[in-house]
Amino acid sequence: MTAEQLAALIRAALPEAEVTVNTADEVHFESTVVAPQFAGMRTLARHQMVYAALGGRMGGEIHALSINARTPEEAAAAAGS
Repeated sequence: MTAEQLAALIRAALPEAEVTVNTADEVHFESTVVAPQFAGMRTLARHQMVYAALGGRMGGEIHALSINARTPEEAAAAAGS
Protein backbone atom coordinates (compact mmCIF):
# COMPACT_ATOMS: atom_id res chain seq x y z
CA MET A 1 0.00 0.00 0.00
CA THR A 2 1.25 3.47 -0.81
CA ALA A 3 1.01 6.54 1.39
CA GLU A 4 -1.46 8.09 -1.06
CA GLN A 5 -3.69 5.00 -1.00
CA LEU A 6 -3.77 5.08 2.78
CA ALA A 7 -4.53 8.81 2.79
CA ALA A 8 -7.36 8.24 0.29
CA LEU A 9 -8.96 5.65 2.61
CA ILE A 10 -8.88 8.12 5.51
CA ARG A 11 -10.25 10.94 3.35
CA ALA A 12 -13.10 8.70 2.18
CA ALA A 13 -14.16 8.11 5.80
CA LEU A 14 -13.46 11.67 6.96
CA PRO A 15 -14.19 13.85 3.91
CA GLU A 16 -13.59 17.12 5.76
CA ALA A 17 -10.14 16.02 6.92
CA GLU A 18 -6.77 17.25 5.77
CA VAL A 19 -4.63 14.12 5.61
CA THR A 20 -0.88 13.74 5.22
CA VAL A 21 0.75 10.31 5.19
CA ASN A 22 4.45 9.47 4.94
CA THR A 23 6.21 6.13 4.61
CA ALA A 24 9.72 4.90 3.96
CA ASP A 25 8.84 1.27 3.24
CA GLU A 26 5.08 1.11 2.46
CA VAL A 27 4.27 -0.93 5.59
CA HIS A 28 5.19 1.59 8.34
CA PHE A 29 3.29 4.87 8.10
CA GLU A 30 3.13 8.24 9.85
CA SER A 31 -0.04 10.26 9.46
CA THR A 32 -1.38 13.65 10.39
CA VAL A 33 -5.15 13.96 10.25
CA VAL A 34 -6.74 17.35 10.87
CA ALA A 35 -10.51 17.09 11.04
CA PRO A 36 -13.29 19.16 12.56
CA GLN A 37 -15.01 15.88 13.51
CA PHE A 38 -12.38 15.42 16.23
CA ALA A 39 -13.71 18.37 18.28
CA GLY A 40 -14.54 17.27 21.80
CA MET A 41 -13.09 13.79 21.31
CA ARG A 42 -10.30 12.19 23.27
CA THR A 43 -7.20 10.90 21.52
CA LEU A 44 -8.30 7.26 21.67
CA ALA A 45 -11.64 8.02 20.00
CA ARG A 46 -9.88 10.01 17.27
CA HIS A 47 -7.50 7.13 16.59
CA GLN A 48 -10.41 4.68 16.52
CA MET A 49 -12.06 6.76 13.79
CA VAL A 50 -8.90 6.60 11.70
CA TYR A 51 -8.46 2.87 12.28
CA ALA A 52 -12.10 2.28 11.31
CA ALA A 53 -11.39 3.94 7.97
CA LEU A 54 -8.69 1.36 7.28
CA GLY A 55 -10.83 -1.66 8.00
CA GLY A 56 -8.93 -4.94 8.20
CA ARG A 57 -5.77 -3.56 6.62
CA MET A 58 -4.06 -2.98 9.98
CA GLY A 59 -1.72 -5.84 10.75
CA GLY A 60 -1.71 -6.87 7.10
CA GLU A 61 -0.95 -4.32 4.40
CA ILE A 62 -0.31 -1.78 7.15
CA HIS A 63 2.11 -3.07 9.75
CA ALA A 64 2.32 0.12 11.81
CA LEU A 65 0.61 3.49 11.76
CA SER A 66 1.51 6.53 13.83
CA ILE A 67 -1.43 8.93 14.05
CA ASN A 68 -1.33 12.62 14.91
CA ALA A 69 -5.04 13.52 15.06
CA ARG A 70 -5.98 17.15 15.66
CA THR A 71 -8.81 19.58 15.21
CA PRO A 72 -8.16 22.53 12.87
CA GLU A 73 -7.83 24.78 15.92
CA GLU A 74 -5.24 22.48 17.52
CA ALA A 75 -3.29 22.31 14.27
CA ALA A 76 -3.29 26.10 13.95
CA ALA A 77 -2.13 26.51 17.54
CA ALA A 78 0.69 23.99 17.02
CA ALA A 79 1.80 25.76 13.82
CA GLY A 80 1.92 29.09 15.64
CA SER A 81 4.16 27.86 18.46
